[in-house]
Amino acid sequence: MSRSLPAWPQPAPDSLVARALARGRPAWSEAIHVLWTVWVFIVPVFTPQGYDARWWALTLLSYPLFLALYAAALLQPRRQVPLYALGMCGLSLALLRWYPSGMSYFVFGCVFLGSGRWRREWAYALTLLALNALFIGLARAIGYPWSAMLWMPLTTVVTGLLVHAQRLAEQKDAALRLSQDEVRRLAATAERERIGRDLHDLLGHTLSLVALKADLAGKLIERDPHAAQREIGELGQVAREALGQVRRAVTGIRAVGLAAELAAAKVLLEGEGTSLQVERGELALAPEQETVLALCLREAVTNIHRHAHARNVRVSLCEVAQQWRLQVEDDGRGGAIRPGNGLDGMRERLQALGGSLHVGPLRDRGTCLVAELPRWHGGVVAVSVVPGTTGTASS
Repeated sequence: MSRSLPAWPQPAPDSLVARALARGRPAWSEAIHVLWTVWVFIVPVFTPQGYDARWWALTLLSYPLFLALYAAALLQPRRQVPLYALGMCGLSLALLRWYPSGMSYFVFGCVFLGSGRWRREWAYALTLLALNALFIGLARAIGYPWSAMLWMPLTTVVTGLLVHAQRLAEQKDAALRLSQDEVRRLAATAERERIGRDLHDLLGHTLSLVALKADLAGKLIERDPHAAQREIGELGQVAREALGQVRRAVTGIRAVGLAAELAAAKVLLEGEGTSLQVERGELALAPEQETVLALCLREAVTNIHRHAHARNVRVSLCEVAQQWRLQVEDDGRGGAIRPGNGLDGMRERLQALGGSLHVGPLRDRGTCLVAELPRWHGGVVAVSVVPGTTGTASS
């Protein structure tokens, strides 16, 4: 954050600028909207007074004050933004009789009002309507034409509601991301606990046996060297068996499962309002085959999430002509397929097991990815999912 802004002023952690920086946007992305204040300098063209001395005096007095309120609204905590927004509206209403250009301040105030943090949505709506009713009443008393009294409230209400809706959507998106992170954290914790239990069950008895035989060999080494040598030989055999068990356990831990990747795909896609349909029967995959297909599924879903903007995704896994086939289709943008590290990595993994990868556009729209592996016999892992299982993720 300190690299994006000068030493002064530093935004509050919950400010609009801080939120922009957290989303990877530059600090000026929120401040650039101040360019719309050009209307302050255009309005006199359409008024009889034009750029008279009073306009210049009020501009020199009010515009710096407006900019100070604008900067404070961007840099201070969001709970304080409505106060600065009310300050902009108050400045506009106070000058309305003598300074038509100040109506721009009123628009900005209503827009910032929707950017603040409100405990109750109805409180925001009532405040917005009350401000515009006050503007209409004051403008009518001063003698402004009906055109100005109508288009100004309409503009401020519509713009304010749109900005507020955008902020609510951002808050919901942030909440969804937090919930997804929490799901991943809990899943990782559960996996660590499972690994701990498995290793305890796996090695507890074996290590106890190793300790027992080592103690026995130590006691026998002087009075019965042959028996001690036999115990030491058995000790080495037990240790080698334990090493093999650990290696098999680590291989299982490192393996990536299709069921886990399908669950992760649902979590990833549901944030985009995408429907995920899964069709898979009872399969018997070798562990390395399941890992490769799971990684292909992960890469395909990641590409859909980043680039496709799809509304529907279909995943099928079946046997076709002695081949295991993973097929992923989406109805997104489609277009030309550009080779990259992700696709190249998938293709290399599949080719290492005698498989292949095909990616291309669908006839109407979208993209189809097909990964195939030869069916193996022996050393397989049964993977069973009810055929036609459907997971729907909606926004």
